[in-house]
Amino acid sequence: MKKLLLASVLMTAALSAPAFAADPLAGWNDNKPQSLQSLKAPVRVVNLWATWCGPCRKEMPAMSAWYKAQKKGSVDMVGIALDTSDNIGRFLKQTPVSYHVWRYTGADSRNFMKSYGNNVGVLPFTVVEAPKCGYKQTITGEVNEKSLTAAVNAAKEKCK
Repeated sequence: MKKLLLASVLMTAALSAPAFAADPLAGWNDNKPQSLQSLKAPVRVVNLWATWCGPCRKEMPAMSAWYKAQKKGSVDMVGIALDTSDNIGRFLKQTPVSYHVWRYTGADSRNFMKSYGNNVGVLPFTVVEAPKCGYKQTITGEVNEKSLTAAVNAAKEKCK
């Protein structure tokens, strides 16, 4: 009976937890487990990408410059690659970025993308969210400094 009750409690907790809490994420170069919960800024930008994605490769220098220009602690940014560590390393050697790069390590990238609101499965895909107030905006396709600024400003305005 106790085991059944414990299983029920654990199942309820798992179903009510945000999808990203259990995402299999790791640092691309050290394979250390990562979690969006570790990001503490009021607004976070999560970009799903891959090295084989042309628009992903094109947008990354602009995203990096944009992130560098942000006030420290106001925005956290992470790129989550749906790719291998070797491919990520080769790409970042040519195109270094100023934000965290993690790697999706799970086996079902389609459901992983859906958990972020990417029902089509297209890359690049960006989520701008303010977790403390529940604000979330998704951007399908390539972003730039203007679209990132507008999305972050909308999050800040909504969550005053």
